[in-house]
Amino acid sequence: MGNIRKQTIVSSILVYFGFGVGILNTYIFLRKNFLFTPEQYALTRIFLEVGQLFSGFAVLGSIPVMYKFYPYYKDNLPDDKNDIFTRTFLITLMGFVLVFIAACVFQPLVVQKFIERSKLFVDYYYYSLPVAFGILMYTLLEGYSYVLQKTILPNFLRETGLRILTTITIAAYYLKVISFNGFVVLFCCLYIAIAAILLAYLLRTHQLHFYFGVSRVTKKFKKKMLTMQGLMFGGLCVTNVGATIDGLIIASLKGLTQTAVYTFAQYAANLVQVPQRSIQAISTGVLIRAWKDKNLVEIKRIYERSCINMLLLGLFIFGNVWVNAVDGMKLFKVQDVFSNGLNAMLIIGMIRIIDAGTGINNIVILTSTKWRFDFFSGIFMLAIRIPMAYFFVKRFGFIGSAYAELISLTAYNFVRYEFIRREYNMQPFTMKTVYALLLGFGSYFGVHYGLGSIGGWAGILLRAFAFSGLMMGGIFYLKLTPDAMQLLDNLKKRFRS
Repeated sequence: MGNIRKQTIVSSILVYFGFGVGILNTYIFLRKNFLFTPEQYALTRIFLEVGQLFSGFAVLGSIPVMYKFYPYYKDNLPDDKNDIFTRTFLITLMGFVLVFIAACVFQPLVVQKFIERSKLFVDYYYYSLPVAFGILMYTLLEGYSYVLQKTILPNFLRETGLRILTTITIAAYYLKVISFNGFVVLFCCLYIAIAAILLAYLLRTHQLHFYFGVSRVTKKFKKKMLTMQGLMFGGLCVTNVGATIDGLIIASLKGLTQTAVYTFAQYAANLVQVPQRSIQAISTGVLIRAWKDKNLVEIKRIYERSCINMLLLGLFIFGNVWVNAVDGMKLFKVQDVFSNGLNAMLIIGMIRIIDAGTGINNIVILTSTKWRFDFFSGIFMLAIRIPMAYFFVKRFGFIGSAYAELISLTAYNFVRYEFIRREYNMQPFTMKTVYALLLGFGSYFGVHYGLGSIGGWAGILLRAFAFSGLMMGGIFYLKLTPDAMQLLDNLKKRFRS
């Protein structure tokens, strides 16, 4: 766990710097009477959601196959004869061509569904395609970096580099160097830019090789790879539809303004996922190797540690967000309409904490021999999520989407937790899980009722320091995670030396 802990800490520091930049960007998007309307802000979020959806189809299930089979290629082939990246690259390229054709064919349907309430999206619909291509290429290169266990630069580019480039693009629009149309063009090319940077790094460090022959490993595992790819294609489609369906349903039924409010609530709550994404990225390569070596002890240890660590981080992060959410929006002069999203922010925050508290169960399943279950559990989740989101949004507005996500993802995580418990006899929860929840909620209510009446910057800083102090003190006093204690011991040794 030491290597995972070290890379997680470095990645999280870089990522949170990126979130600082992201907060600045979001502030500019949301500030009253400044630069962007709620509809224009929603358009940028819709681009990303449609781009993610399209790229999920274009992958054609190939990247999880690369995760699963890379160790066999690494152990049996020289680097310059390893064809797994080239194979995956060609498949994704073919997938994008198919998605491009489908996007053109279904454009009239998009116009029909969105023209009345989200005309701005209809006007810029085709701009989603370069976003999709950029996300596709970056996801491929990022996935290859993960199997190499090189996670810091990919995490930095996705979470920080992308946001810095967004800031530069916003600055160009603010200074009237470009029009809004020029801003949209540059915004839609940002993922292509970071994909090019990562590609250049992998080529320069001689970690990426294009080999267009067919290796003996590919010949040996071809049938198994194609079978897995077919199921993974379905699984990735399910995952991407589940991740993007909320914004599209809201935009279709309620318009871009309500979409903007909901995506802002999502953004604030999604701060919880930063360390979660880092831990998942770093753990992927380690778990692939552990499953290949049939090291169930190591897999269980990583699974258990991920649950308590991610739960504590989730409580710490969202507690700091929620304890200052109302005053923060007033202090930063956020457009009034976005205050309507506070209830949705709370619900989504709870969802993210539940998801964090169940650890890396998706990675454990996906890298195991029972990877097919990931597909079937995704189908189960989507079967609940889509109809529930549609009817709830129609009945309750955008907050209905938060209710649908809460119900469907809670059920989804329970099914995956129960599968791992029954199949591998791995159960990550202990009394420390209960103590962690009591610590998080107790710290929040103590700070809220004790310091909630103090306004302005003084109140925000006092509540942040008080909540953080209570959480960190409780974690060390109760010894809730071995990683915190080991980190403290390492810091003591460094200071002594």
